[in-house]
Parts: sequence; structure tokens; C-alpha cells
Amino acid sequence: MAQPFSSELKDATDAAHRRAEGAGFVRNLLAGALDRNAVAALLAQQLHIYRALETALEDYRKHPLLAGFIDPALARTESLQQDMAYHFGPGWQRDLSTGRIFTASATRTYAAAIAAAPGPEFLLANHYVRYLGDLSGGQIIHRMTQRHYGIPDDGLNFYVFEHIPKLKRYKDEYRARLDALDPAPETRRSVVDHAVEAFEFNHRIFLELGERYPSHPLEPAV
Repeated sequence: MAQPFSSELKDATDAAHRRAEGAGFVRNLLAGALDRNAVAALLAQQLHIYRALETALEDYRKHPLLAGFIDPALARTESLQQDMAYHFGPGWQRDLSTGRIFTASATRTYAAAIAAAPGPEFLLANHYVRYLGDLSGGQIIHRMTQRHYGIPDDGLNFYVFEHIPKLKRYKDEYRARLDALDPAPETRRSVVDHAVEAFEFNHRIFLELGERYPSHPLEPAV
């Protein structure tokens, strides 16, 4: 009997997932060793990625591999635009397009790969990595950035899923939909491979952010 698809995805991407999460930028962010500028820069990278992803998904709204997953409640672009206005002010779109707001080269590469998505397997893999990650580890980032950097939800809209009241239930249902797909072996392999690749893209973005935003010495506990 084949392993449930959701379990296969989780197991196959575990090493790449841990590698991305273990990047110095992420560790420092969660430890409170960075600042609000680093948080804002992370959100700027997310905007590039989600603009590309949510645009690409529109063409596959009725595809059998993706139809059960494309949900307006997950959409992040509008929330990220609100966060950009909070952190960078009303001229943020101009500043982003001119490069005044930092965009990592890995972010540009990743967004371009999504825009040129080779097919539904690629998009399902990135949908899984991104949105399920936002509903899971993203919530930890939300709490820790509020705790360490005092940023209100007005500047962290990206992490707030106001139309999904029960995140755990939603994630469980998402995994159940993955398992119900029961795709052909070659489709499964393609989705898994693309999911691993998505985590590697994330890792490269975090490395660039870590170079641009090194940690500050932590103050000793009183």
C-alpha cells in the first residue's frame, strides 16, 4: 500500500525543511537578535513570491490537481501589500520597483521560476510548502516577532488568516485532500521533487537576508 501522499511529502521534504529553518537569519529572527528592518525585509521577499504564485494559480483554478486547494481564504498578496505600507510608507511600490527596498537575488529567481511554472505539479508543491508553512511555522514567526520587536498585527497581516478560524482543522483537512488525490507515481515524484526545491529556494533567500541583516548582540537577561 502506498504511503499517504501528505506523509510522503512531509518525510521527503524534512531534511530540506530543517535546512531552511536552520538558517542563521531565521534563528536570529526568532531569538530577537535582529530588528524591525529585518522583519520588513522578510515581508518584502514574501510579496514577490506570493504575487507570482497567486497569479500563476489563477490559470489552474479548475485543474483537478489544484482545484481542491485554491482557496481565497489563503490568499496573501493583499495582506502583504498592507504590511508593506505599514513598514515602508505610501511610496513602497515605487521603492520596491526601483530597488530602494531590498530584494534578494534568490527571491527574484524564485519568483521568476513560479511565474514560469512548468505545470500543476510545480504549483501544487509550492502551494503546499508555502501555505501549509504559513499556517504552521509562520504562526511561530508571528508570535515571536510580536514578542521581540513589538510589531502589531497592522504590520504582520501576512500571518493573520482572518477567514480561517481553526488553523489546525484547516491543516488536517488540507492533508486529507492531498491524500484523496492519490496521484500516479510519476506525478507524486514530481510534486515531491518540486517541494524539496521550494525549500531550497527559501534557504537561499534566508542566506542572503542573513548577510544583509546580521544579528545584534543580545542583552543579558536581568
